[in-house]
Amino acid sequence: MAHTYATDVLVAGAGPVGLTAAGELRRRGVSCRIVDRLPARLPFAKAVGIQPRTLEVWDRMGMVRAALEAAVPMRGQFLYINGAEQARTELSVPPEVPYGFAALPQYETERVLDEFLGRFGTAVERGTELVSFRQDPDGVTCRLHTPSGEEEVRTRFLVGCDGAHSIVRKGLGLSFEGGAFAEEYMLADVRVDWDLPPGYAVRSMHRNGDGAVDDVLVCIPLPGHGRYRMSMMVPPELSTARQADAAGDGITHGLQSGRGPGLADIQAVVDRLSPQPTTASDIRWTSVFRISHRIVDRYGDGRVFVAGDAAHIHPPTGAQGMNTGIQDAWNLAWKIALAVGDGTAHPRLLASYDAERRPVGEEVVGRTVRHAVEGMENDPDDPATLMMREAQLLVGYRGSPVVDPPGDGPGPRPGDRAPDCAGLTLPVAAYPMRLYDVLREREHVLLLYGAVTGSGLDALVRTARDLSGGRMEVCVLLPAGADADTGFEADGTPLPVYRDSRGEFARLYAAEEPTAFVIRPDGYLGARLSPPAAQPLATHLAAVFPTN
Repeated sequence: MAHTYATDVLVAGAGPVGLTAAGELRRRGVSCRIVDRLPARLPFAKAVGIQPRTLEVWDRMGMVRAALEAAVPMRGQFLYINGAEQARTELSVPPEVPYGFAALPQYETERVLDEFLGRFGTAVERGTELVSFRQDPDGVTCRLHTPSGEEEVRTRFLVGCDGAHSIVRKGLGLSFEGGAFAEEYMLADVRVDWDLPPGYAVRSMHRNGDGAVDDVLVCIPLPGHGRYRMSMMVPPELSTARQADAAGDGITHGLQSGRGPGLADIQAVVDRLSPQPTTASDIRWTSVFRISHRIVDRYGDGRVFVAGDAAHIHPPTGAQGMNTGIQDAWNLAWKIALAVGDGTAHPRLLASYDAERRPVGEEVVGRTVRHAVEGMENDPDDPATLMMREAQLLVGYRGSPVVDPPGDGPGPRPGDRAPDCAGLTLPVAAYPMRLYDVLREREHVLLLYGAVTGSGLDALVRTARDLSGGRMEVCVLLPAGADADTGFEADGTPLPVYRDSRGEFARLYAAEEPTAFVIRPDGYLGARLSPPAAQPLATHLAAVFPTN
């Protein structure tokens, strides 16, 4: 048996969640191996919807352009009941949000993430499966089954992104409470020749005399003219309900083995429910899909963590699953990177992964189950709030052990997403920038709004740099009417200075006086200090960075 000790993190599972974790770790210079039992990426459009918040994540990582070029816009949804159009929903977000909703088949998402990971000289080790592990206070010893035989790997952290039947979750002994839906669905990637507007999903249902839904067709647009991923109820002859649970854990979720539906099966449903007469053709793949809803009791233990479907599974309503998992991975990766960078981190930092992400998982599981049973159209939230929540732009971490108390007042508070804004200018640049342009590929940022000068500025910058071990960058943002020629230096080093030329930052952040904003690597506010002062900044940073 071979022995390897030269990696900081082992990621089990190379779907979108595992690839995000590995890509973010490698981008931060952390050594990482990523393994997957499958010999190649599957050509299935399982997860399709890409939320605006996920695109913001990819922007911060520096890989959003490739995703935007491969995706198609999701503009809205048509709802039909018994052949009659009932509603048209427009998917819209406020103008300061830089990205809209998109559709991208999972195999393309994985390709984009795989290519991003390859920039750092790391490739997925295919045909390699984690079979067991044991951890101790100093690391994790993992046993892998590889194409060449058994291998033992010593790593500092293990991240389980290995799906609904996760070996990592089982090895940690985590509970996975929940249930399953009795209904089964067919999935198919096909082309149709209707003339409905492109970019709109179609949800067509039939209600019987009692008002119950007894037939449904959901079509999500894919790249390619007239191409959709369709889902529909399974006819009895294709049911997998009696299939044995291959993993032996009682969980039936995702694509099922057995005979998949054929084009004739798809066409039969289209004939019944399509809002227009149309022909399905050019079938790429089909499968039967079953749905469970479960969540773990905790997202990790010691040096081992779970993310994505290994931690939570739920109905695909609103395309929440993969997007939630990607944000799990991103939240965890920057924290592990900080722990690896010093050999240690404040204990609250890694513990905050569970504190921040498990409530998000619980909310998503509960909401998607409600929407699956009652319909999204019956959600009690007002349309604007519902849209922001579905876009995952309302996810927040107030009450986290590593963010300051939110306090009172308008504007985003500690634990909230740091919103984007436009109209930031530099004296040399001939065009305005967005705040996310300033933050892109930066890590921890101390953004000083307003005129903070002299010894107060020196103390703030020295505190930020010293207590973060040099990881925190400092930027100055001046109000629109401030003196453009005022120089800002700290310990003799000039600081980058931007101007809020349109006043958008002041409006969106409710900043009326000098304020210091600590923006975390994942784009959330860790602290909001008004007036800016070194001591409260030091108190905040002590909860995140290791103390020497």
